[in-house]
Amino acid sequence: MHRSVKNSAKLVWVALVLLVACSKSNNQDGVPSQSVDPEPTIDKTANLKATGASANEILSNAEFDDLLIEIAYVEGFKPTDEAMANFVSFLQERTFKQNITIEYLALPSPGEENYTTQEIANLESDNRTAYNNGNTLAIYIFFADAPSEGDNEEEGRVTLGAVYRNTSMVIFEQTIRDLAGRSAFISNADLETATLHHEFGHLFGLVNLGTEMVNDHEDPDAGSHCVTDGCLMRAELQFGHAMSKMLQSRTSKGLAAVPELDNECLLDLQSNGGR
Repeated sequence: MHRSVKNSAKLVWVALVLLVACSKSNNQDGVPSQSVDPEPTIDKTANLKATGASANEILSNAEFDDLLIEIAYVEGFKPTDEAMANFVSFLQERTFKQNITIEYLALPSPGEENYTTQEIANLESDNRTAYNNGNTLAIYIFFADAPSEGDNEEEGRVTLGAVYRNTSMVIFEQTIRDLAGRSAFISNADLETATLHHEFGHLFGLVNLGTEMVNDHEDPDAGSHCVTDGCLMRAELQFGHAMSKMLQSRTSKGLAAVPELDNECLLDLQSNGGR
């Protein structure tokens, strides 16, 4: 696991603030005076749970009909349009959420050489604007301009993405671009797509991470991953060089670069409210 609706919503919120700010009351002299009520606080608790805790809420429409995905990215590291289109299609295929909105949030670089999970979580606290609201479930994804702290290039072990809460994840975009630049067979979009799909599989609760298994298919050597060869939730898709090799192997055989979920993973999702 190391793993626009926006404009209209913002206008509604701003209008509300203006209406509150312009409400009037009389002072002791009988002269109308303005009173400003404090801005309503946002309840963030539903978005601060453990990974997999919102699997059913994401997969089904029992509680939330709409899905809002906030893509926060360091300037210059915005994901490709192709990967985002693939991502939305993936979500519509596997969940009952058909109204999916993507909002982009450009951020200045924090200037880090690498990121720890805590640093990423702190950046989310400082910058995230989208939280669950009404019938809309919100997801936050940060595209980083530096690698994960735990990477070891000499051992060929680099992290492409990670989930760290029930609605939060990070994609190490700089690492993805470095890997794609070394291959003539796979693109930035291929690696972004595979990483987004794999990591979101964990938010779906896979494997055995909030979504119970119908049949046992969890990898005993890599918890929360699938043991089936070729499945999207194989552990090697978490790490860069292994994923790159898998994607190149698939393209050399004439297959789509990005693998799909295997039948066992699909059964698990369907049993927890998904498609």
